[in-house]
Amino acid sequence: MPWRRISVLMVFVGVVAVLVARALDMQVMHSAFFERQGDARQLRTVTIPANRGDIVDRNGEPLAISTPVNSIWLNPQDFSAEPATLKKLAKLLSMDSKHLQKKINAYKDREFMYLKRHVSPDLAEKVLALNIKGVATQDEYRRFYPAGEVAAHIIGFANIDDEGQEGIELAFNDWLNGTPGRKQVIRDRYGRAVDDVKRISSAEPGKPVRLSLDKRLQYLTYRTLKATVLKHNAVAGSAVVLDVDSGEILAMANQPSFNVNDRKQLRPGATRNRAVTDVFEPGSTMKPFTVAAALESGRWRSYYKVETGPGHMTVLGNTIRDTSNYGDLDVAGVIMKSSNVGISKIALSLDGEEQWGMYQKLGLGVETGSGFPGESSGRLSVDAIHNDFERATLSFGYGVSVTSLQLARAYAAIAADGVLKPVSLLHQETVPEGERVMSAETAREVRKMMRKVVSEKGTAKRARVANYSVAGKTGTVHKFTAGGYSENRYLSVFTGMAPVDDPKLVMVVMIDEPRNGEHFGGVVAAPVFSKVMAGAMRLLDVPPDDIKRDRLVVNKDHKSADSRSKGGRA
Repeated sequence: MPWRRISVLMVFVGVVAVLVARALDMQVMHSAFFERQGDARQLRTVTIPANRGDIVDRNGEPLAISTPVNSIWLNPQDFSAEPATLKKLAKLLSMDSKHLQKKINAYKDREFMYLKRHVSPDLAEKVLALNIKGVATQDEYRRFYPAGEVAAHIIGFANIDDEGQEGIELAFNDWLNGTPGRKQVIRDRYGRAVDDVKRISSAEPGKPVRLSLDKRLQYLTYRTLKATVLKHNAVAGSAVVLDVDSGEILAMANQPSFNVNDRKQLRPGATRNRAVTDVFEPGSTMKPFTVAAALESGRWRSYYKVETGPGHMTVLGNTIRDTSNYGDLDVAGVIMKSSNVGISKIALSLDGEEQWGMYQKLGLGVETGSGFPGESSGRLSVDAIHNDFERATLSFGYGVSVTSLQLARAYAAIAADGVLKPVSLLHQETVPEGERVMSAETAREVRKMMRKVVSEKGTAKRARVANYSVAGKTGTVHKFTAGGYSENRYLSVFTGMAPVDDPKLVMVVMIDEPRNGEHFGGVVAAPVFSKVMAGAMRLLDVPPDDIKRDRLVVNKDHKSADSRSKGGRA
């Protein structure tokens, strides 16, 4: 019927009119509004990650680098997946599907959550291939440490957000950190970026840090220290190698260590850089400092005699002992035999301020200024100058505490003809001037005395290095425990330098509580010095200075080493 045709036509025309009106409204009248709404759903501003600065050794060898990785995230509000697909996603991410769904539900009111961070590109591609709505990836960087456990205590590590947490990574975090950039991208319905629209700001990479460490020497020091700690079943150990001229730290190793690239197995306390943070009583390695104070006073010469018999003395009701009655010793003999009685008499002949002042000028009791996080200042009490017994025990290393780095710096002053230089973990382009703390003549005299310690009659035959002259001092320290000084727990210490006439390197070795029978510094710690220094002399092309026939066989056999410590507690 005609009226039906007219009704249908009118309805059709009405529908068309509504559609045209709607189109005009959307495309003309309110186009800007709908463009903004569309952009709000597809156009996103994202962060462009910034590459964290590299950490390299003095020769440019990498110690910490950042590599590009992907992180998988999702928008819980857009997320949609069939149960079977969700199980596939959970399997790829090594997660339980129920736990994953529960986690997504907990974040339903948010637009962003990480599923898994720092995954391989291969895994990221497999996840994206599932075409799950709301799941996407973003570019990030992951920190990698080529030297692993060898330099872990120095380099430290950054967390998953690229923020330094320990060591150099923490100390120079602001320097290493880059500035992220920003850009606008268009995302598809799965949340994946399909097109870059506009770069708002570019990412600025972090600045690199060049350390003073020599990676080759670091490996040698670490390997030798680790082998010694294992051999003697020790609790811990530390070693420091300093460049005498510049004060640069060429190597710093600790045991136990940890694999900084796999921190899942990290044990409490393993991240501690013991060479900088842990203090100990240095024992007989303090004696050269006491002798230096005596020589500087003008009242002593290296050939002056000291009566040490009968091998013990009493000070304020307390007994100080040597392990043998050495009788008359000259000052050089006191160092060579490591006589506690001899050094105590020398110390007590000085004014308290003269003795304490030398220790203080050598940097004991204050931080070295290395800038390493958590560095300890040690302990050097000025009150000791008013008590003769405390002054006596200070002279042979009890009642004072130091770090391995502090001890190395103090010995470097003797090696540098009496000039104390600042230590540095950063590569130095120029040699610092330093501060004179004793005369060059005194420093050279002390070095000559310490050379006798490494002789056949001294306490550190095992510290000798073929074809190179060595000066050093041993220390065997009773370990302080809650109940006082232990009778059977020790610290084994050796500090040395080479070559004697023009020292290039100073090294400190401290082995904490060796438990396999041997504990003397000349037996436990000195061989570490010998092996590391022999390699260091070759690596640094230091010409030999001692080619006597008896120097060519010093490492053949040490079975005759004096297990009774022929000089005091050394």
